[in-house]
Amino acid sequence: MAVRRLGQSVTDLLRQRSTIPPVIRLCNAQQRGFADSPEQKDVNGIPVEVHTPTGERKFRVVVTKDLPGDRWLQMLLKSGCQVEICKHSDTILSQDTIKKLIAAEETHGVLGQLTEQWDSTLFEALSKAGGSVYSNYAVGYNNVVVPDANKHGIAVGNTPGVLTETTAELALSLTFAAARRIVEADKFMRGGQYKGWLPNLFVGNLLQRKTVGIVGAGRIGAAYARMMMEGHKCNLVYFDPYPNKFLEDYVDHYNKVLEHAKEETVSIRRLETVEEVLKESDVVSLHCALTDETKHLINSERLSIMKPNAVLVNASRGPVIDEAALVKHLQKSPDFRVGLDVFEDEPNMKPGLAECDNCVIVPHIASASFWTRAGMATLAACNVAAVLKQQPATSQSMLSFVDGPFEKIPGEAPSIVNAKDLPKDKFPQYSK
Repeated sequence: MAVRRLGQSVTDLLRQRSTIPPVIRLCNAQQRGFADSPEQKDVNGIPVEVHTPTGERKFRVVVTKDLPGDRWLQMLLKSGCQVEICKHSDTILSQDTIKKLIAAEETHGVLGQLTEQWDSTLFEALSKAGGSVYSNYAVGYNNVVVPDANKHGIAVGNTPGVLTETTAELALSLTFAAARRIVEADKFMRGGQYKGWLPNLFVGNLLQRKTVGIVGAGRIGAAYARMMMEGHKCNLVYFDPYPNKFLEDYVDHYNKVLEHAKEETVSIRRLETVEEVLKESDVVSLHCALTDETKHLINSERLSIMKPNAVLVNASRGPVIDEAALVKHLQKSPDFRVGLDVFEDEPNMKPGLAECDNCVIVPHIASASFWTRAGMATLAACNVAAVLKQQPATSQSMLSFVDGPFEKIPGEAPSIVNAKDLPKDKFPQYSK
């Protein structure tokens, strides 16, 4: 995401635009620092792939799922880590399986997934095995009980700063797939039902110049808002506890571009309640964190005040929507359309959702561009490596870790969410 420099006008920033960095370079086996054929072995009956550093082995790191790219693996190997990647057939590993991997021998760190429940059970096991760090392969960490990690002296990492545009693009894709009935039409074609053009065949909604509502105007919500505004001249309303001054200034300066082109300007307003956003918007996109306050934020009452032909998109967290209430609303409101990347009881869906043709559903792929997923892996690995080497947390941009020459990666941890709460004798790097 483009960063506004001191003294730089938003108009200049409009010219600069956001750019996605080049694809992460792949390395051959020798550059990675491991042999061409990693060792395959069983650890307490669990298949793993073992990558051993060419130099001294200083640490053992367990990775619960194989990850995209190889920059992350290169980082761990260059830091003296023997990396053991779980090859268990289960899509979501149980706590018992993870405990067996950790307890097999001394384990210094784990790189795990947002689908795993990391609480006292696993943090205690990791601490007893000699571990000091767990990094979540995700920016969110509602699957991690951070106080339990603090209790057992385990640093917790996450992977912020590389999901913004990728997630916003997926939300945008869901918006138009739902509004223009793309999945319904695709199913119709594949079923051999198309007999010729008809005036009323899969008529959807035009979104040009419509009102887009954002619930949660942080990095991702703001990026989505800009895509809808710049690409489709949509007016914006948003609900957030804090004003997004940058986004508001951005819209004001973008209007100067529209005025210069003799086009109608767009607007942005921060509204006081979620209800106001839902009532006014033709499209509502959810980008809020999952908290006790936001669980079932979208319930039957709030669904009932939305426009009959509105589009609702969720690429944040599944429980933000009361999914059972959503199914009922979809069933009785055929012109209401939804795009979902996340679900309340992942990987399961509430009964009836799969049968709702007015809902586009995808399996939690908002961050699934190669650049982002490989970048997340690199950030998670850098968290683990930095903690093991007692390096401090960074104040640098996340892009400095995922782009450019490997040798220029900062010797710091990208993001340790509990750095201030860890015991200073065990983690002196966070005492400053």
